[in-house]
Amino acid sequence: MDVEEVAEELYGLRPAEFVAARDTYVARARAAKDARAAKAVAALRRPSIAAWAANRLARQRQREAQQFLALGTTLREAHRTLDAEQLRAAGAQRQELIAALARTAAALAGEAGLSVSDTVQHEIEQTLHAVLADRDVAEQWARGRLVRTPEAAVGFPAVAPEAVPPRRPPVPPSAAASGAGTAGGRAQKRDRAGEGEDAAGADGRSAAGRKPARGEDTRRRRALERARTEAGDADGEVARRERELAGAREARQAAVEEADSSAERVGRLERELHEGRRARQEARTAATAAGKEVTAAEHALREARRVAAQKARALQDLERRDEA
Repeated sequence: MDVEEVAEELYGLRPAEFVAARDTYVARARAAKDARAAKAVAALRRPSIAAWAANRLARQRQREAQQFLALGTTLREAHRTLDAEQLRAAGAQRQELIAALARTAAALAGEAGLSVSDTVQHEIEQTLHAVLADRDVAEQWARGRLVRTPEAAVGFPAVAPEAVPPRRPPVPPSAAASGAGTAGGRAQKRDRAGEGEDAAGADGRSAAGRKPARGEDTRRRRALERARTEAGDADGEVARRERELAGAREARQAAVEEADSSAERVGRLERELHEGRRARQEARTAATAAGKEVTAAEHALREARRVAAQKARALQDLERRDEA
């Protein structure tokens, strides 16, 4: 059995059809004494509705999928190298493209007879975010083999605004010269002002002015540190909640799979019970018919014996008469 072909077929089915089809292939592999294939196919997990919809998007919209994968490669490389131009160019496409592709995935799911709720729509968008951010997720999605929605924490690392220098338009030579002159003029004015203050004695006002400035800088730094600490704590809480959500989703998926497997086993046992009851009824019917046949045969035997006895007596009577 070609496990790769089986997996390709299974992940193209609707989620409700997955378990029964998988178990059928496992039974075939076991019947063929192919333990390796049976184990590999049995290990395949049924995809969630969101993962299945995302997989269907990758399978049926291959051109768009390749473009989206290329965007993910660009974004991952830009974040790795902190390339500001690439970050701006690729990041501008991200949100709008993800929303559009998620709507397309929902439409494709609808064509296959599955309605997509708002929650599932959000999970599809979360999956597409992970495709951009994580190369392993991108590879699974490209093959149409995603099983569940990746954790929401999967994503690009945060980039501080100061790490990405703002885009500045080129300055015309005349403006540059004017700016240089203006800057020079401001410097000269500052020098002249400083000289005037020194000449006037300034009575320590400059030193007095610097002290409040230092105090203000200290307060700002402390406020910034507190803000960073609070932001870090908030990010940690978000990450913890996201892990809890991911764990709950995995537990839900496992429960759904177990319920499907149990339902399949119950269905199989019910079919076996129905067949057993039918066989029992047929056996009872056959036994009843056989009993009637036995009764008829016994009656026929008794009648044959009675007739035989009559014939024997008649023969004896004839023989005695003949002797006399």
